[in-house]
Amino acid sequence: MRAIISDIHGNLEALDAVLADINSQGIKEVYCLGDIVGYGPNPRECIDRVMSCDLVILGNHDQGALFDPEGFNAGAERAIFWTRQQLETGENSERRWEFLGELPRIRREPGLLFVHGSARNPLNEYVFPEDIYNQRKMERIFGLVERWCFQGHTHIPGIFSEDLNFMSPEEVNFEYRLTNTKHLINVGSVGQPRNGVPDSSYVVLDGDKLTYRRVKYDVEKTIKKIYDIPELDNFLGDRLRDGR
Repeated sequence: MRAIISDIHGNLEALDAVLADINSQGIKEVYCLGDIVGYGPNPRECIDRVMSCDLVILGNHDQGALFDPEGFNAGAERAIFWTRQQLETGENSERRWEFLGELPRIRREPGLLFVHGSARNPLNEYVFPEDIYNQRKMERIFGLVERWCFQGHTHIPGIFSEDLNFMSPEEVNFEYRLTNTKHLINVGSVGQPRNGVPDSSYVVLDGDKLTYRRVKYDVEKTIKKIYDIPELDNFLGDRLRDGR
């Protein structure tokens, strides 16, 4: 049994709540699909927490902190430059840089694939629910998947089947029995949900049983931290209330 988390985005309150929920179930194995930093007020602390995960994949915001951000909007770019400043200072800064710099973009296990974005472009490609209507795109992505691919990046949790259906966690009552047919599983976001729900999202994989977990955290505490940092747009805090 393993927990799979993604898109923490410097939100320490959310990450701590999710890790506590994982621990309460006795789950020892945790995979993180990237974007530890970006947007949020606690990049250093979040990196320190995920260093103990069994697998951490590089996300596009993690890469943006390491190098120059590409394709970011103005608010995200300001946030990543501020994040970089935070990572360049303080105790253990070198250790954090080395950790980010060594993260893989992809992890393959028998029948399983773990990426941040997609099987076709592990770092940057978004796979949105409406992409089920883009048959060519989805066929090319599924063609690179042996059986099940776990991903994040869009912050929208849900399951894509090879016959081009998308199922939200609510539609499957938060539990789904995976079959030997191909699936893409978006695990949702810990720290920046965008599915209309402010709670953190992650999944638990137990054999072929997939369970979506929703975890409440102190949203207002995170928002206040963002407000108090001039380099972080207030919008990055406001959106947390509505999960948008």
